[in-house]
Amino acid sequence: MTAEAIEASPRQGVTAAGDRPLRIALLTYKGNPFCGGQGVYVRHLSRELARLGHSVEVIGSQPYPVLDAVVDGAALAGPTLTELASLDLYRSPDPFRTPKRDEYRDWIDALEVATMWTGGFPEPLTFSLRARRMLAARRGDFDVVHDNQTLGYGLLGGPRAIGAPLVTTIHHPITVDRQLELDAAADWKRRASVRRWYAFTRMQKRVARRLPSVLTVSGTSRQEIVDHLGVRDDRIRVVHIGADTDLWSPDPAVAEVPGRIVTTSSADVPLKGLIHLIEALAKLRTENPDAHLVVVGKRAEDGPVAAAIERYGLAGAVEFVKGISDAELVDLVRSAQVSCVPSLYEGFSLPAAEAMATGTALVATTGGAIPEVAGSDGETCLAVPPGDAGALAAALGRVLDDPALRARLGGAGRARVLERFTWAKAAQGTAELYREAVARQGAGARR
Repeated sequence: MTAEAIEASPRQGVTAAGDRPLRIALLTYKGNPFCGGQGVYVRHLSRELARLGHSVEVIGSQPYPVLDAVVDGAALAGPTLTELASLDLYRSPDPFRTPKRDEYRDWIDALEVATMWTGGFPEPLTFSLRARRMLAARRGDFDVVHDNQTLGYGLLGGPRAIGAPLVTTIHHPITVDRQLELDAAADWKRRASVRRWYAFTRMQKRVARRLPSVLTVSGTSRQEIVDHLGVRDDRIRVVHIGADTDLWSPDPAVAEVPGRIVTTSSADVPLKGLIHLIEALAKLRTENPDAHLVVVGKRAEDGPVAAAIERYGLAGAVEFVKGISDAELVDLVRSAQVSCVPSLYEGFSLPAAEAMATGTALVATTGGAIPEVAGSDGETCLAVPPGDAGALAAALGRVLDDPALRARLGGAGRARVLERFTWAKAAQGTAELYREAVARQGAGARR
């Protein structure tokens, strides 16, 4: 059966097996799909699990998830959202705010504020404690609890504590982000600040080692979870995620803009490698003055990326866009002659899969799991070493100068995504892991 046929018959995973639908609690301590991969994961996985016939209740904190309705015959079904509010200490336009006295509800709120005041990031811990309290009060409502990388102490204790067996997604160990930021820190004050902020990773490491069932999105992440977090290999299952291939699809009606390069990046997060792409653009424009970059993400008003744009005189050649609709984002990628993933590391790389799904040619680094997604150099992408601005400029130049290469890479990339990386496949693999966790729990209860 083709990937298109699988997506056209989304309920087959339930009906063919004759299994009853599951009641799933999907936890996410931050879920906005416009500010990070965790929100994208929750949005698309919850929709596809609902299409398989399962009951999905997303329990999330601010920024709240955006969920999609699912057409079931003549009715609308799909995942539901239960808001489990934090104090929202990092909201715009007043991040790191101090709440008013009447906002405090209990000791968890006090812990959240105290951790922020000391330079730490409290949300994984405090969300897990609130989730534990809610799940304990609703014992019997769910067959399985799926945690989306909270890895907080509140989720330990098994079904006795949270009312159902636990499956946890770890996209990649956050210890990788921590080390990259430490490596990029300019002085001891910045390194001390990074260590305080990432103090929660000690908790996540302790919790991860005690988890019975871990799901991750790539073979690279699986090995790093073993190496960095100490999780036993036999407790980890790889289920690839992917692109919404109906939304992210080619459209010949969208004209290519000559010289346009598109990337998705947080401006000054070292792991995303945007600084190296800025340097590559400066080199590229000496031979291709039409080359310009559109960054899907927030512009940093100062910092290394802003300084590089000014240093190389690229103010008119680099544009940042934020807050656009899904349709506008897809059309932006379609309009590019090349999409670029310059990251030093990725646990999977949804931007790579989504760009490939539109048939846009891809230039990507070999950082982390990116090659698992992007495929072989010269076949489905052009691959370069992470952090090498010269190699990045050369690869981008090749694609911009060669229409036949762009077409070949784009077509092969689309075919690769349809074969391997769709949300329908991700939901089927995830549901299999849920059933294993439920069966394990049932076997244990009978002993």
